[in-house]
Amino acid sequence: MNQHHRDVRKIDPSRGTTLGDNTPNDNDRVEIGPTQLAFGEWAAAGLELPDLQAMRHYRWQRLTRFINDRGYGGLLVFDPLNIRYATDSTNMQLWNTHNPFRALLICADGYMVLWDYKQSPFLSEFNPLVREQRAGADLFYFDRGDKVDVAADVFSNEVRRLLEEHAGGNKRLAVDKIMLHGLRALEAQKIEVFPGEELTEKCRAVKGPDEIKAMRCASHACETAVAAMEVFAREAIPGGNISEDDVWAVLHAENIKRGGEWIETRLLTSGPRTNPWFQECGPRIIQNNEMISFDTDLVGSYGICIDISRSWWIGDQKPRADMIYAMQHGIEHIRHNMELLAPGVNIQDLSRACHPLDAQFQKQKYGCMMHGVGLCDEWPLVAYPDQMVEGAFDYELEPGMVLCVEALVSPEGGDFSIKLEDQVLITETGYENLTSYPFDPALTGAA
Repeated sequence: MNQHHRDVRKIDPSRGTTLGDNTPNDNDRVEIGPTQLAFGEWAAAGLELPDLQAMRHYRWQRLTRFINDRGYGGLLVFDPLNIRYATDSTNMQLWNTHNPFRALLICADGYMVLWDYKQSPFLSEFNPLVREQRAGADLFYFDRGDKVDVAADVFSNEVRRLLEEHAGGNKRLAVDKIMLHGLRALEAQKIEVFPGEELTEKCRAVKGPDEIKAMRCASHACETAVAAMEVFAREAIPGGNISEDDVWAVLHAENIKRGGEWIETRLLTSGPRTNPWFQECGPRIIQNNEMISFDTDLVGSYGICIDISRSWWIGDQKPRADMIYAMQHGIEHIRHNMELLAPGVNIQDLSRACHPLDAQFQKQKYGCMMHGVGLCDEWPLVAYPDQMVEGAFDYELEPGMVLCVEALVSPEGGDFSIKLEDQVLITETGYENLTSYPFDPALTGAA
């Protein structure tokens, strides 16, 4: 009897069947991951790779514990980043954000069922923690038309039966983001629906040891990509016809080269377009002796978000004194606020003790002084004192949390903005700044 044998080619011929991150050394595998370029750079930097099997098990155990701690029968998630957290599997992540065809049910006993795109159940089979693959969670009008209610009834009935089998009939179900017909169908099954985001955000907030290793690797890859972008900007802009998009494209390309995945925003602008902040990267030709400010918002290697910001002065003249002052003020701002970080510190107390920006920068300051980060920007949000809502974030920092410390120094009516942001790990005794990318010496006044 003839059998078909797939040609299994190695990603790294020097290794056996398993790569350093405990994933298959198979060039043709379904599972995505870092490239040889990234592995080589991390080895040269002396970075320790995560054990992805251990990381997945940690996340699964943590989710199951959070479900049981709250007395839920299960957790039903549609958000592709919550699905990624629970299963480490992906499927057209950006398309899925606005066409929610994937859903994952984690039952109180840890049994996980993933509803995927009907032609692609195999995309999560590499993870044995996902016990079943099904289809039928696509409850949006484009796909189901005027019969979306019928599909929702079928889906909700499957959820009910799984809760009966794996949660002892406990119909208390946490749900993160669900289409309206899906919610109504679950409630018709006498399932009591609770807000799932409270569970998932707090669960994801504390990173395990392998998640931290993955973040260190992703951070190194991101900073390497940023360095390539800076080299391009400094070499090409003074004598070329270079647009903001040309510069931004370098970060995208270098991210993808290392197994990164996407960039969530388009926050790179130049010259007067840096003020007000939040204009998006566009076709503007960058002039010699101008500012470039950017925020990476980069989902990189292992699906980890590296969210750092820098401002550069590009040109052969010195920046103005007010620009240098704003840069120095921004550095002082994030360093002061970083020194507040330690386990056990109440999040609201961070707001109360924050470094005050000058009056000229108050109106256009950033929307928060810090925020959590993991697979994307995550809970918690640390507000500025004038924006803090008492009781909204009345929790304490824990070891393993990672926060992005922000500064937007943007004079009202001005022609520039300084954007700075570092990614910081809460340790057992204090904090560790995971971001090593230098500040522009021309703007700090050091050059």
